[in-house]
Amino acid sequence: MSIDRHQGGTATVAQRSTDFVMEVQHLTKRFPVGGVLDKRAVHALQDVSFSLPRAKIVALVGESGSGKSTTARALARLIEPTGGRILYNGRDILREEPRSASLSYREDVQMVFQDPFGSLNPAHTIRHAIERPLRIHRKAKGRSAIRERVETLLETVGLTPPGETASKYPYQLSGGQRQRVAFARALAVDPKVMLADEPVSMLDVSIRIGVLNLMERLKEENGISFLYITHDIASARYIADETNVMYAGRMVEGAESRELIDEPAHPYTQLLLSAVPNPHAGLRTDEATTRGEIPSLIDPPPGCPFAPRCPHVMPECQEAMPGVTRLNAHHWVRCHLHGSGQGEPTANLPV
Repeated sequence: MSIDRHQGGTATVAQRSTDFVMEVQHLTKRFPVGGVLDKRAVHALQDVSFSLPRAKIVALVGESGSGKSTTARALARLIEPTGGRILYNGRDILREEPRSASLSYREDVQMVFQDPFGSLNPAHTIRHAIERPLRIHRKAKGRSAIRERVETLLETVGLTPPGETASKYPYQLSGGQRQRVAFARALAVDPKVMLADEPVSMLDVSIRIGVLNLMERLKEENGISFLYITHDIASARYIADETNVMYAGRMVEGAESRELIDEPAHPYTQLLLSAVPNPHAGLRTDEATTRGEIPSLIDPPPGCPFAPRCPHVMPECQEAMPGVTRLNAHHWVRCHLHGSGQGEPTANLPV
């Protein structure tokens, strides 16, 4: 399905390019598991579609193995998708061949990894880690200009005094400080999009809020669009403008964050929310229990991937994957409980 077909012509395509910095259409990724004669593959991503508005934070939520990190790595061009399209400012990135176009995209789209220690070279100082992208992308020239830029970036992410921090090695910093260094390194090339892959999951609870607030400030002050990947749906509600839910490599629900939390439509989203402790209602672990396990991604069953675990499963759930049902202008779901999926896609729905 093309954008033109659904949205009605070139004028609307131009408007969509203005509203969205990135659009993902029918993204798929398969990892071969055997040798030459073994045709089996892990279906890591299946028909993943979503949009990333400008200067907004979109959360991608799901349990481990749902395909969140694979999606981010595909968008960062760290792995090549098997199929689908990635539109960046209207350009089909996967079909651009010139090296200059690739470098331009990699400059605009930066990634912050989950492990703040593993993503920094322990043999080099913090100054070296931030200077390197400045030199590669020629964002500053001359030793004094580069030095000044490094210290400005460290101040931007709240690491002071910057000169003292720059001279340290990663092992001399706390986990939260190292993650802020990772953000400073990504900011060095003036990105338009940041892919934050579980940036707070390895940090103490007491310092997570500082990193989340940093993302919010960078969105407001620098106009950066964030794809925030997390398994913590509560933090997604705190920071994200919109939240999409993934399960077994598929997108199953998406809405504005507050509405998704208040009125979850998919049984899997309800399961994720029931597992969040509620200090006012007490711990209700009985509501978080479910039957079965995540289906095999090597030989995924037909129909809805959540059907083997769903407490509301119906015969049609095991026969066909539900289409997109639009509940309102900003809320969509893939579930037979809400119809046959005949709703018309809109700008923020899977295309």
